[in-house]
Amino acid sequence: MKLLICSDIHGDAQCLTEILEAYKREAAEKLLILGDLLYHGPRNDLPSGYNPKKVIALLNENKDSILTVKGNCDGEVDQMVLSFPILADYAFINIDNFRIFMTHGHHHNTENLPPLSKGDILLHGHTHIPAYEPFGNENVYINPGSVSIPKNNFPKTYILYENGVFALKTLDGKILWKNGVPVSEN
Repeated sequence: MKLLICSDIHGDAQCLTEILEAYKREAAEKLLILGDLLYHGPRNDLPSGYNPKKVIALLNENKDSILTVKGNCDGEVDQMVLSFPILADYAFINIDNFRIFMTHGHHHNTENLPPLSKGDILLHGHTHIPAYEPFGNENVYINPGSVSIPKNNFPKTYILYENGVFALKTLDGKILWKNGVPVSEN
């Protein structure tokens, strides 16, 4: 299965448009969104493409492709305008012999671990900083960064998962790393 994984849209319609274009270009089967869909929150600057109403329309047009979890900037009022569920704090998904704990990261993270078994993946956003870090009992923490408000001088990024490989990519498709190992040529 091929998945496009992103986080922290924060109401930026331009960035969401680019993610949806990447989703089609990559021929992914599902779009996993790790929370913070519509609003920028009090700690973030307003994204340049901020247009929550357009984000709502774009997400609802793609509702059958989306699996998402609730971020710290997502609320009950957001669920009222979206045509797919977002109010779960986490989801366990099984794919290609992996068990993934998918969450936003504001509750469960490497400092406050969820219940993980040997080899499970902790997948979350929230920090706006991409990561691929082995830890624990053959576990891995993976973060796609942010598509709208990246931090620590990272570009806007997403992850494409296919055949056991998590590839961090810029919005235009340039590969930055595969399973945490930097890629120098594209």
